[in-house]
Amino acid sequence: MLLTVTTTHGPATDLGYLLVKHPGRAHAFDVSTGTAHVVFPEADEQRCTAALLLDVDPLRLKGRPDAFVLGRYVNDRPYAASSLLAAALSRVFRTALRGDSRDRPELAGTPIPLEIRVPVVRCRGGAALADALFAPLGWQVSAVVLPLDPDPASPLAGDSNYVDLTLTGTLRLADALNHLYVLLPVLDDAKHYWVAPDEIEKLLRAGEGWLADHPERHLIIRRYLAHRRALADSALARLPVDEAAEPDSVDDGPAEPKRPLNALRREAVLAALAQTGASRVLDLGCGQGALLGDLMRDRRYTEIVGTDVSSRALATAERRLRLDRLPERQRDRVQMWQSALTYRDDRLRGFDAAVLMEVIEHLDPERLPALEAAVFGHARPGAVVVTTPNVEFNARYEGLTGMRHPDHRFEWTRAQFQDWAHRVAAAHGYAVEFRGVGEDDPALGAPTQLALFTTRKESA
Repeated sequence: MLLTVTTTHGPATDLGYLLVKHPGRAHAFDVSTGTAHVVFPEADEQRCTAALLLDVDPLRLKGRPDAFVLGRYVNDRPYAASSLLAAALSRVFRTALRGDSRDRPELAGTPIPLEIRVPVVRCRGGAALADALFAPLGWQVSAVVLPLDPDPASPLAGDSNYVDLTLTGTLRLADALNHLYVLLPVLDDAKHYWVAPDEIEKLLRAGEGWLADHPERHLIIRRYLAHRRALADSALARLPVDEAAEPDSVDDGPAEPKRPLNALRREAVLAALAQTGASRVLDLGCGQGALLGDLMRDRRYTEIVGTDVSSRALATAERRLRLDRLPERQRDRVQMWQSALTYRDDRLRGFDAAVLMEVIEHLDPERLPALEAAVFGHARPGAVVVTTPNVEFNARYEGLTGMRHPDHRFEWTRAQFQDWAHRVAAAHGYAVEFRGVGEDDPALGAPTQLALFTTRKESA
């Protein structure tokens, strides 16, 4: 099976640096199902193409549940792109998938023109599914259905379940490769290996920054995790809070889906803000802007500022909120600032309230004092709403090992969170109260814990 990646970004041969493969050489890698080869059929200053060819050894396809005795040898696995190719992609282009480049670090973080072609993909859902999966990610999609037999007079004439897929767009190479890593098995709707709970970590890592906001995320999660409902629900629950959306369950059965935790969390934050009477609000660490959208829909908030250390997240939030399409009067209520919460920023002073929704757990514990000084000490809003996961509740998530998200640096028990909040409140002149968010377990508490800090003058 074959996959090619082409760029015309000058000099185009820099593609070799991004992939960590020399364009003038042939590269071979032993993978679990055969041998993966990387070659560059064209490589000059104007245009460069890297080709990944996977040579599958049928004897290595262990444990396939084929319906007939020769199914291990007579199948489409050596020819049609699937999870086999995704696994080879991860093995061969591991550094590029992470977005790392020792020789071209700036280029690794820059969108470049790309054309990706996979000549044969098994696509259970046809060309329309390929378009539905890739188009929302910024790709122009060409998915040509392959005929069973090109001869119209043949008894096998008609469409097959395979497409010739070509993607064109201007994206970071790391993003492009992660899209393929997740979506090739989703198109095929089959995996060549047993899907264990650690697949959730792989999915969240590869889907960071795009999966949670994808309109087909439920189908993607369900198929990637081989329709194992418990794993799929756990994966959905762990998507970044500012990106995930309903429903909370990815099962298609008749059962009434639970209210999604992220929606309950935003409602709890909005209720706490309403209690303070705030009208000028900061969303600190706003990510892709889910809470900002709720704030914009509430007329009581006359000035709304979203901040994030990531310019990419801010740009995504602006697109998601369609700020460029708002009437001028509404647009003037909202501002987006790039700012790091561990540094003092004079622009953040004087606001009625600030929100740190699922933010603190993304900081190394030794950086928390800097955040406390910058937010509670220097910016000193009239009220601060903080939410963070309750690690005790993690026992309810089947298949979860470790923390809820790969980027979490810590997760606290209720006692640890309250100890931290009381210390911060005492140090900076606030009072604090606590609430649980989501389903409350008598022994474990709620999945999310919320603290509302108010200045002592306001709380009197």
